Amino acid sequence: MKPVRVLQVVTIMNRGGAETMLMNLYRNIDRSKIQFDFLTHRLEEGAYDQEIRSLGGKVYHMPPIRPQRYLKYFRELDQFFLDHPEYRIVHSHINENSSFVLRAAKKAGIPVRIAHSHISNLPLDYKLPFRYYGRFFLKENTTHYYACSTEAGKWLFSKHMAENKVAILKNGVRYDLFKFDNDVRNSLRKEMGLEDSFVVGHVGRFEKQKNHGFLLEVFREILHSKPNAVLLLIGDGYLGQEIRRKIGKLGLTSSVRLLGVRSDVARLLQAMDVFVFPSIFEGLPVALIEAQAAGLSCIVSDAVSRESDIGAGLIRFVSLKESPKEWAEKVLSADINHVDSREALVRSGFDIVEISRALQSFYLMNAAIGDFHMGFI
Repeated sequence: MKPVRVLQVVTIMNRGGAETMLMNLYRNIDRSKIQFDFLTHRLEEGAYDQEIRSLGGKVYHMPPIRPQRYLKYFRELDQFFLDHPEYRIVHSHINENSSFVLRAAKKAGIPVRIAHSHISNLPLDYKLPFRYYGRFFLKENTTHYYACSTEAGKWLFSKHMAENKVAILKNGVRYDLFKFDNDVRNSLRKEMGLEDSFVVGHVGRFEKQKNHGFLLEVFREILHSKPNAVLLLIGDGYLGQEIRRKIGKLGLTSSVRLLGVRSDVARLLQAMDVFVFPSIFEGLPVALIEAQAAGLSCIVSDAVSRESDIGAGLIRFVSLKESPKEWAEKVLSADINHVDSREALVRSGFDIVEISRALQSFYLMNAAIGDFHMGFI
């Protein structure tokens, strides 16, 4: 039998949280039974596109979703599904914009149409009214609802969350890829010239949500107490130039290392002493689960869902109302000894192997009967 092909709808398959979660699922699912294909909304190649093709998946590219070209976009979606009648399941990860994709899927007669929420808030910009428009019509076109956390579910599916119709699909990781290894740590710190440094780390796109400006102010306070401190920033994004300017303005150039988008995050986490995550809002960040899998103490904004705590005693939630100096004190007082978090990761449901098996069962059941009452993971 040929595998069931599931169309995953995304913005672009770069190394972001939702995209990394999807790749974790894809690598661990039985691809003889389920194959992922990806409909992206960027014309350029994504960081994961080559790997997707190597695993047997297809990648389709469409232009970005823009309010001024909605009508053309709707026609392109209709044509896409006419050209690809092989899909019985569409799983959309573009939050409120999933409404448009699932509308076209419904029109094409696709029986299983999944909306998946990955965020718990939206930035204030000119597209906000259009985002609320998409969210309002989402319920008319969706058969199944997923969210990465309760807060993400409430934001996008408030009514359905109250009716217990939303399944929580946790952003899992493979512990064996992230588990602490002292030999790797020592080798990497020597390689990077960090043997005698107090290493603070962060993983995240350079955008407003991640709050890098505040993180830099916290790090400046840390330097006052620990002149040997180094901040590792893994990621990039549209605020890159602004962040670089602020690093220079605060006099942090010699102490901050911009490592860019990396494929070796698991290894880089080994070099860190404390992980700091001051986001303004989140769904359920994969980077934070990865940091805990690596056994790192994490100082985290209280705007991040408590569901991101795997129960290993590694997270301390701190209000963004507290000053950078107060944040710095909490970072400096954190335990820098990495711990074994395997048991907590599995117990809390963040083991990607088990999550992949559950999602695979859901896909197979729905592909077989076309429509199925929602099961919970």
